[in-house]
Amino acid sequence: MWIKQTRYRRHLVAPVRESLIALLAAALFCAGTAAQQQSPATRPTTSESVYGTCTPSADGIGKTYMGREIAQVASHESSDWLERPEREAEEQPRLLLENMNLRPTDVVADIGAGTCYFTFRIAPRVPQGKVFAEDIQPEMLEKIRATAKEKGAANVEPVLGTTTDVNLPEKSVDVVLLVDAYHEFDHPREMMQSIVRALKPGGRVVQVEYRAEDPNVPIKPHHKMTIEQAKREMAAAGLEHVETKDVLPRQHILIFRKRGD
Repeated sequence: MWIKQTRYRRHLVAPVRESLIALLAAALFCAGTAAQQQSPATRPTTSESVYGTCTPSADGIGKTYMGREIAQVASHESSDWLERPEREAEEQPRLLLENMNLRPTDVVADIGAGTCYFTFRIAPRVPQGKVFAEDIQPEMLEKIRATAKEKGAANVEPVLGTTTDVNLPEKSVDVVLLVDAYHEFDHPREMMQSIVRALKPGGRVVQVEYRAEDPNVPIKPHHKMTIEQAKREMAAAGLEHVETKDVLPRQHILIFRKRGD
């Protein structure tokens, strides 16, 4: 806020001018304090107010969210790395599946499914349920359809999302799985809002991230995340932290829950 310097202002007597300046300062201070005291749910959620910019790093996109530079998206051309044979020994994905505590009737959404490494391992565990395999890259969905047909996985449904919406029906999902994907969302606030809409009351988000606290984890820095950073960002979406399971060699398993509606 500013006051145009007019002839009238230049000739104000000093006490009056000083009083006006003091009032303006007080008003600006109060407005700033009120904005700081707003809860995440009531703060503006426009891109201008939520996201920032920075000089892009080698593995980042130059866009920031809650103090974190967002990572570059892994291309569909990296599918061989996702399906590498040594992944079982390096990351022990079976432990992740066991710790998801799935029920046979659960509807699970594998967000950023990629080659569906986890989708087709989850599908047999929810025989009366369903697995939504969501991705924003059509090339990935083509592979998902082909694999589902080959495996006869009738309870796998490919879903084409966008960078702001997972495009899942409201209150349709019991468990959302985010494996090494969330840190690449270029609109994390909007994506998590759409995920929360898709969750049933009491539904869970299972977020898996490489441990940024451990410098020995051989992953690019912006493709890792700390527990505290993940908790802050999920809280901004209205999710409560249930527990963190550090049973994997390189990754955190963070469990969040949607409060009952």
